[in-house]
Amino acid sequence: MLFNHIANKPISFYTRYIQPGWIFVKPNRERGHGQLKLSYFPGCSLESTAKEYDLSTRSVCHALGIELVELKDWVCCGATSAHSTNHTLSLALPARNIALAQEQGADLAIPCSACFNVLKKTDYTMRNDETMRLKTEKITDFKYNGLVNVLSLLEAFTTSIGVNSIAKSVKKPLQGLNVVCYYGCLLVRPPEVTQFDSRENPESLDNIINSLGAQTIPWSYKTDCCGASLSLTSANIVHKMVGRLLDAAREAGAEAIVTACPLCQSNLEMRRAKGDISMPAFYFTELIGLAMDLPDTEQWFKLHLVDPRPLLKSLSLVR
Repeated sequence: MLFNHIANKPISFYTRYIQPGWIFVKPNRERGHGQLKLSYFPGCSLESTAKEYDLSTRSVCHALGIELVELKDWVCCGATSAHSTNHTLSLALPARNIALAQEQGADLAIPCSACFNVLKKTDYTMRNDETMRLKTEKITDFKYNGLVNVLSLLEAFTTSIGVNSIAKSVKKPLQGLNVVCYYGCLLVRPPEVTQFDSRENPESLDNIINSLGAQTIPWSYKTDCCGASLSLTSANIVHKMVGRLLDAAREAGAEAIVTACPLCQSNLEMRRAKGDISMPAFYFTELIGLAMDLPDTEQWFKLHLVDPRPLLKSLSLVR
């Protein structure tokens, strides 16, 4: 099993996850490729409701010298419904995108937590279930080789790029900004598949935000579900779930929430009490771009349903 992105993890990581037969190889950047290259699957949300996530991701990666290569002719991964409609389809759709990344020969970075979850599950199945792998290969007309790592964008930033590299790029520290980091449920579960840094108390997003000069506040709701899958069918339930998250964030002393999931971010902005505009929800890439003093941040913040600029102006972080 090949996992390039964990080549530089501490010993504690290996003792927790290493299994017989695993092979570890170094990241692309250290195998003779001067610039880090990542295949990029934006997914449907970043083409629409989460456009600011896509824009900030591309801008920040360009500034960091990361080459993002969007998958050519990618298809919807089926995250919202395929798994409950047809199991074979739920594997074939994401497998098609893995095949495209395999053709490009670079690890696959996925910004959407739902997309990441289904592609990671498919990759896990292809590695561990020969019957389903052969069936999926036949349907999608490709031979799976296991050489491409399926990464969440957050994971790519923390392991392939590194928190130290991000910290060195900061030009305008986000001093005075107090936030809670919200991972949601799909990045961390099921743990045997996602292999995130912790299923209960993840720290990778906190580490990035702290490196920008902002203050992350501990809270007990990092991995609680926001109810995104119910957002259209049971909005009243989602309102309660989001309200609980916002109340907990305020109680902890936060002024904003930071997330790495477009479904969570949309829910946190849309499914709150009417007139509640006091707590914006940022994408982590937006805050990286702000700390790097990139010129595009104003365009991203304009796309939010809950305008974050009043908070940032009060801290003299934007004009």
